[in-house]
Amino acid sequence: MSIPSQNHPSTLSIRNLTIEYQVKRGAVQAVRNLNLEIRYGESLALIGESGSGKTTIGMGMMRLLPSTARIATGEMIFRRFDKAGQATGVEFDVMKLNERELRLFRWKDGAMVFQAALNAFNPVLKIRDQFGDTARAHGYLQGEALRKRAYELFGLVRLDPERVWNSYPHELSGGMRQRVLIALGLLLDPPMLILDEPTTALDILTQRNIMDVLKDLRGKLNFSLVFISHDLSLAAELADRIATVYAGRIVELGNVYDTFQNPQHPYTIGLMSAVPTLTTHRDHVSSIPGSPPDLIDMPSGCKFHPRCPLAVEQCKREEPPLIPTTDDEHLAACWRWMDAKQKLMPNPK
Repeated sequence: MSIPSQNHPSTLSIRNLTIEYQVKRGAVQAVRNLNLEIRYGESLALIGESGSGKTTIGMGMMRLLPSTARIATGEMIFRRFDKAGQATGVEFDVMKLNERELRLFRWKDGAMVFQAALNAFNPVLKIRDQFGDTARAHGYLQGEALRKRAYELFGLVRLDPERVWNSYPHELSGGMRQRVLIALGLLLDPPMLILDEPTTALDILTQRNIMDVLKDLRGKLNFSLVFISHDLSLAAELADRIATVYAGRIVELGNVYDTFQNPQHPYTIGLMSAVPTLTTHRDHVSSIPGSPPDLIDMPSGCKFHPRCPLAVEQCKREEPPLIPTTDDEHLAACWRWMDAKQKLMPNPK
């Protein structure tokens, strides 16, 4: 599948989004002034360490944040497209939807598959009943028509429809539950699907199966896929573009090939250097020094500077903007991006 053009209207445009969590010590700045386009039909990966704000971004897109969270600023413009990929002219700000409109938006326009498939289902209801509840809430198919639609989706995610439809969640393996969640997320054919750590706690063969399923589904259904992961191999295989998130902000954004072959931000380079490969010498596998910043009391300037080997005085004083680097599509928020690859990668090319 080709990467959608930057000139094509986006499914979701996020502008100046800031999300905070209120705790006793103060405001946790989980997402800071985020600007991001989710393009029609693309696959976008959000990568970064735990606590960087990736899941909060996904939850914010669906307005599923907990009561302790507050969206301080921002707008999220959602656009609808027809089956041919042409904009219908219908667009709205997700931030302005009331509870009833939000209920319709979720699953019809955007769906989210959460972490921990073990806990995502009601354990006392059969899978068929959980599909029925979702369909009923949206005035969707019922009875035999719903069963046929579910069987079609189970086939797409490589499950035995007869077995799954009449099962309780505990009767399915972790990988099967994860695929049922994906099928349930696609029930109303939403144009945007968000996956939060879709392969967590799964064995390597099941992970492979999930990745193959997702690639198949994208090719057949052409939805926008946003997936949150710290697994760089998953990002490399599934993503069209990659957004590296650090301290609640995107610090690098580019297409998957450029990001892996020509990373521009020291943090992205650090993440890649920490992943062993079959050809990597053990001396070339390293961890990023230090710890992620305190999101209540963050350092001045660039939030990565206490851990960055290239930091200079300007990095400590001023936070860099996200700007074009090697081309207009590859962005980085770093004052020293021109030196980063040459000085930090073991074998720069």
